[in-house]
Amino acid sequence: MIELKHLSKSFPTGDTTVEALKDINLTIRDGDIYGIIGMSGAGKSTLVRCINLLERPTGGEVLVDGVNLGDLSPAELRRARRDITMIFQSFNLLMQRTCLDNICFPLELAGVKKSEAKEKARELLSVVGLPDKENAYPAQLSGGQQQRIAIARALATEPKVLLCDEATSALDPKTTHSILELIRDINKKLGITVIVITHQMSVVEEICNRVAILDNGTVAEEGDVATVFACPATDAAKRLVFPDSADTANLWLAHENERILRVVFNGADCSATPMIASMAMEERIAANILYASTRTIGEMVYGNMLLGIPNDEETVRRATAYLGRSEKVVVMEVKQNV
Repeated sequence: MIELKHLSKSFPTGDTTVEALKDINLTIRDGDIYGIIGMSGAGKSTLVRCINLLERPTGGEVLVDGVNLGDLSPAELRRARRDITMIFQSFNLLMQRTCLDNICFPLELAGVKKSEAKEKARELLSVVGLPDKENAYPAQLSGGQQQRIAIARALATEPKVLLCDEATSALDPKTTHSILELIRDINKKLGITVIVITHQMSVVEEICNRVAILDNGTVAEEGDVATVFACPATDAAKRLVFPDSADTANLWLAHENERILRVVFNGADCSATPMIASMAMEERIAANILYASTRTIGEMVYGNMLLGIPNDEETVRRATAYLGRSEKVVVMEVKQNV
């Protein structure tokens, strides 16, 4: 478990000081895929670098399994970092080394025998789906393949935590999806805790079970992804979850005798089911679609919509129950004065 307690980080700039992080308190449980998201300049990258002490916090504590990393000696910290590895947007591979040698590199630093390191590296090439690329150089690979090699290298020391700093930002949507599938598979099969730093809501929607929203160096909101997406409580969360201000712009389209339901799809398996039409036929509830922003990845649906429902308590109850039958669909009422 990772605990961030009253974490702060400031940088002196000339005559002033920039507070990048202010009193951050987060708990990341073992096995989580935990998203940290925010606009540019919110403090995301500074936070992830504080987790493994690549940046020393100005104040507060970083505890991993109860151990305060700030109290460790340099040698102890180096050993601790083998359990907290990192992948980056730019891959950071050694261009003069083959893929196999890139994966072997952290094992060499750890003093592992060359033959054992190569055997481990070949196993990891299979794990990331590139067993035929051991003699290739990074420049010969696509961006997605380079990130797979970077993931294999990060797994070489058998870490407990994988930090992903904008790891898919340089990739196209299809490749991003495949990398996220790989990370989710690694999390499930190896039990590695994953922390995803991103500015892309789609990444959080697809892979994370919990999320913290950073705004101007503070945690604006934190919780289960489905809960935060269904009913964001803060302005910062609303700007990220609903960037086109659907709550304010589209509620004006509602009739006076309508109640508004927000339906959030967080990987729902309903791409082949016309939910709104089915509700009209099966429950005899006619819904007015005020706003919709959804997309299908594979067979899964992500996104949200606003529906106008007749202003009757029983009708709203039945509509909420019908639309929320899937565990990946969250339905909540939106008050028109919000």
